[in-house]
Amino acid sequence: MLKILQEMPRVTPILRKGRQALENLGLVKILQSEIKHELSTTPFQDNQSGNLGDFKVDWDSLESQDVVLRRKCESGEEVAVSALLGQEMFAEGGIFPREVLMKVCVKKPGLNSVLQFDCGVSEKGIGGSQFHIYSAHYLHLTTTCPKPSAYRGPSFSDLDSDLQDALEGYLIAKGIGENLTNFLLLHLHKKELGQYVNWLQKLESLVLGKFD
Repeated sequence: MLKILQEMPRVTPILRKGRQALENLGLVKILQSEIKHELSTTPFQDNQSGNLGDFKVDWDSLESQDVVLRRKCESGEEVAVSALLGQEMFAEGGIFPREVLMKVCVKKPGLNSVLQFDCGVSEKGIGGSQFHIYSAHYLHLTTTCPKPSAYRGPSFSDLDSDLQDALEGYLIAKGIGENLTNFLLLHLHKKELGQYVNWLQKLESLVLGKFD
């Protein structure tokens, strides 16, 4: 009995390490199951709809949540689009669970001002999408940053319906069509999935002691 008691201080750390190893193994199995699930059951990962059209990618860091696109029209106008995922949408039977929040800025050559449109992009039917304008306002560009005008205009929904349609048509003419909104929905959802899976894989490596 005395010998067993003398051995206890040495046995306890071994038992503790064994229990921790079992806990880690269980966590690793859960992480691996989650990774497999995300890679195999996400309905939009193989969807190839949408394209950039005349836009070029200006910013799309693997570490960020947003993407910035730019194009220069034949008229000399510059169009910039910044977009990121917003809140979850619960459309029945939809593929994309999140709305895209999109800002569109249009600048005419020689002017120190831009038109900014705050929009939302959502899924429309199977393989389609649509954008909605939430607000439209004028920004004066200073040497450091955009400066909002004193009067930002009424709520977009309060505008005359013909004016709403005309402003939507204006953006479509600048390249904000369904091909682009399809691209944004797909790209940003896949980007979020990639970041989530990468986080899971890093967590798995950390648990296994292989994290760099």
